[in-house]
Amino acid sequence: MDGAVAFLMKTLIVLLGPTGVGKTDLSIELAQHFRTSVISCDSRQIYKEMRIGTAVPTARQLATVPHFFIQTISVQDYYNSWQFEVEALAKIRELFEHREVVLMSGGSMLYIDAVCKGIDDIPTIAPELRDELTGIYERGGLDVIRNMLKELDPLFYEQVDLNNAKRVLHAVEVCKMAGVPYSSLRTNTPKERGFRIIRIGLNREKEELYDRINCRVDQMLQDGLMEEARGLYPYRDCNALNTVGYKEWFDFFDGKIDEAEAIRLIKRNSRRYARKQLSWFRRDGEICWFHPGEKEQILSYLRSCME
Repeated sequence: MDGAVAFLMKTLIVLLGPTGVGKTDLSIELAQHFRTSVISCDSRQIYKEMRIGTAVPTARQLATVPHFFIQTISVQDYYNSWQFEVEALAKIRELFEHREVVLMSGGSMLYIDAVCKGIDDIPTIAPELRDELTGIYERGGLDVIRNMLKELDPLFYEQVDLNNAKRVLHAVEVCKMAGVPYSSLRTNTPKERGFRIIRIGLNREKEELYDRINCRVDQMLQDGLMEEARGLYPYRDCNALNTVGYKEWFDFFDGKIDEAEAIRLIKRNSRRYARKQLSWFRRDGEICWFHPGEKEQILSYLRSCME
């Protein structure tokens, strides 16, 4: 039987939302209800050295239902949304062999889109090319990389956030690797998955969400966030550690800011990231939004979608 037909009536529930909204607890409750597993789509919880600053579920929570893609690779490993698309889909289809429903939960926008819509077939970047371009960036700064992109792909140059060094650098890598403009490879055409996808968005009133974020940062500090960041300081140049909650402490360790300012920035940048997530998710008209406390309404909606 064709794989797409075999999985046609299987259902992937995607529970998404901004940082601090309350996805973890509800994802476990829903997984228990449907007697299924949780696929984590958090691009930072996947790193085994990052626990406190990424709000990895507790040992008790992880033991309640099976979780995948949590603390499985090192901050020194290269990993991206294309790899996640391949690996997560393989795991989802494996789980569908034994259950009708699988739950995916998280807030990493690109990871969620990778599974739900697919990512265009972008070539793997050769390590030698990545090292070469990274060296050019480190020696010449972002302006040099911007100018390279403007020459290689003027269309994408007009579309990309030119202050986002990682995006600009990646686009140049792809242009060089593929030998064609990056924009020519981006079709943005959703891929057929062969199973039903239901997206549930969680949100709270702004002040309620921001208060939860601030309180969560305070709890992370009590749990030892600064010490965790100090242990990761030797790896601060790894892409995984360009992350709220760590990069602020690295600036403190470098003497650029004081401790109070580091804490203030972690809270501010966490709130900013939540706004960015919500802005991204609101572009998707297929997401149905709920307050995290509306469990019965969510279950009722899911049942209606799966009838």
